[in-house]
Amino acid sequence: MRILVVGTGGREHALALKLARDGHEVHAAPGNPGIAAIGAVHEVAIADQPSVADLAVAIGADLVVVGPEAPLVAGLADAVRDAGIPVFGPSGEAARLEGSKAFSKAVMEAAGVPTARAIVAGSPAEAAAALEELGAPYVVKDDALAAGKGVVVTNDRAEALAHATACGRVVVEEFLDGPECSLFVVCDGTTGRALQPAQDFKRVFDGGRGPNTGGMGSYSPLPWAPAALRETVLRDVVQPTLEEMARRGAPFVGCLYVGLALTRSGPRVIEFNVRFGDPDIQPVLALLESDLGELLLAAATGRLRELPEPVFADGASVTVVLASRGYPESSSSGDVIAGVEAAAAHPRVDVIHAGTATDASGRLVTAGGRVLAVRAAGDSIADARARAYEAAAEIAFDGLQRRTDIAAEPLGVVEGAAVLDS
Repeated sequence: MRILVVGTGGREHALALKLARDGHEVHAAPGNPGIAAIGAVHEVAIADQPSVADLAVAIGADLVVVGPEAPLVAGLADAVRDAGIPVFGPSGEAARLEGSKAFSKAVMEAAGVPTARAIVAGSPAEAAAALEELGAPYVVKDDALAAGKGVVVTNDRAEALAHATACGRVVVEEFLDGPECSLFVVCDGTTGRALQPAQDFKRVFDGGRGPNTGGMGSYSPLPWAPAALRETVLRDVVQPTLEEMARRGAPFVGCLYVGLALTRSGPRVIEFNVRFGDPDIQPVLALLESDLGELLLAAATGRLRELPEPVFADGASVTVVLASRGYPESSSSGDVIAGVEAAAAHPRVDVIHAGTATDASGRLVTAGGRVLAVRAAGDSIADARARAYEAAAEIAFDGLQRRTDIAAEPLGVVEGAAVLDS
């Protein structure tokens, strides 16, 4: 199968790696240096919807997989579908599940999805009233896309109000107490197939300290999660949401990311995203034994019921993100990266490119906040974690920063990290 992956980051490289290993011909628009090593990359801007659609037609793509949220919200999947190519990714209308937190909460409420109580605030005065009503810890979310950095959780009312004021329109929510995890569900509009759950680490510093990032690492599976988690979420969250979206005339086709808090009263939804999360999808894909291309094509063409449930390998996988100087507030570009080949030579390790480029001399350099991710598979979480950190130690560039406690809490290294940081 010839598959076009749209995007530039670690998620897209991880998808491309899995698709190539499943025997598919991979193309990317515009891709990154990591994807260029396994497939064909095409210099097409993601925001140029006609050009992406034309590329899909020109290469004879059997399937287009749109990775990032912004082009999905902008309607890229619609443009490609209009060109007659199957697309794994929701329509622009369905992508509002991530594009607007207020819309997402309205859908959850209508569908009876268990989630946090929320108040939409469009002014500082309304935000102040919402903070007063819901109380601390304060949870304030930018209503619009914010690359995973639009959420503030704090006991400081002034900080919460300042974030609300800076964002403009926000959703203020009650705090959900409990460890968090990610569940990715492949959907075809009526049916969902859940992948293995994962947990990512959002804060930039060890122990869940510092500002939120797009994710500093992740691991899967989760030995502390309920055994029936996937079945419960499919029944109580995904199926009602698919039915509600169909009722609204916007059937959801693509990945429904369900961010969950495992509270004392059961799983409750923190947020929906409309694409695979990064880096938390990376360890999941490392363990997926089913053919990813066939799974995504079945979703894009409404045939998920014909496929068996996804199958995963035994063991575990851990991903450690290497970020550039200043991340997440800023990033450093042009710093020469050394040691990638040495890291990739470690057994059961992949080095996944996110914010990389090649300079005029052909050297690999930094080109973003999250630069690389080192992913390892192992016989256990401890084994995978050790492999990931051993390989990550091979890589160097000026300003490199990474956490040292990814996947530590199941091993008792950092008590409470699942609650503080996930």
